[in-house]
Amino acid sequence: MKTQLAASVLMLMSSGAFAEELTRTLPGEVGRVAPALEAYSEKALFGTVWQKENLSARDRALVTFAALMTRHETEALGTHAALALDAGVTPAEISETITHLAFYTGWGNATAAATAVAPVFEERGVKAEDLPKVEPDLLPLDEEAESKRQEFVSSTYGEVSQGIVDNTQELLFLDLWLRPALAPRDRSLVTVAALIAAGQPEQMTFHLNRAMDNGLSQEEAGAMLSHLAFYAGWPKVFSALPVAKEVFASRAK
Repeated sequence: MKTQLAASVLMLMSSGAFAEELTRTLPGEVGRVAPALEAYSEKALFGTVWQKENLSARDRALVTFAALMTRHETEALGTHAALALDAGVTPAEISETITHLAFYTGWGNATAAATAVAPVFEERGVKAEDLPKVEPDLLPLDEEAESKRQEFVSSTYGEVSQGIVDNTQELLFLDLWLRPALAPRDRSLVTVAALIAAGQPEQMTFHLNRAMDNGLSQEEAGAMLSHLAFYAGWPKVFSALPVAKEVFASRAK
């Protein structure tokens, strides 16, 4: 599966066919109802934004999928899952993104996303062994960082809801975040994309810092914000800009 996927990605990118693949994500009805929207989509979004090299097509496809899932845009998820696979995202990474974002966007969004992606996996011949294990060997835990996080959350919110404090520790940071099917950088990347798409920038600081700690560059983070304006809307991205600016400034000190 991995060899076939790599060959498919190389062929797609080298043939210059990616813009055509992108066009397939736009319903045909758009041109008949809103031709100006079709033109913006083809020229500004597909022909310009998606082609910029400051964020890879693979990362763009992954954050787009995360944003659409967060916004419960299930009708678009199938075509964007196919696009993500063509851009180099693996079936395991799509599967794990759905699992991860169940905790950050809600179970209903995740189950709807799984239903939307199932026909794509069927068509692509994705098998059970291509998907993440239910109980994999977990990645190493940064015990010092986790101890600080636990202490802050427990002291701040323990008297408000000990249940959420316990579940956050046991289910999320001692389990979900250590699953290996998504690289730590990518797990933070889809979380930030989901927070932006949900209009919850107040939660971004921790996760954007974590993404950058794990290899996301400031240029890539800025490109992600610009990209998501088209999929989450300008107001949500502008609400996220002050948070990103503060994170960038704090890391430059």
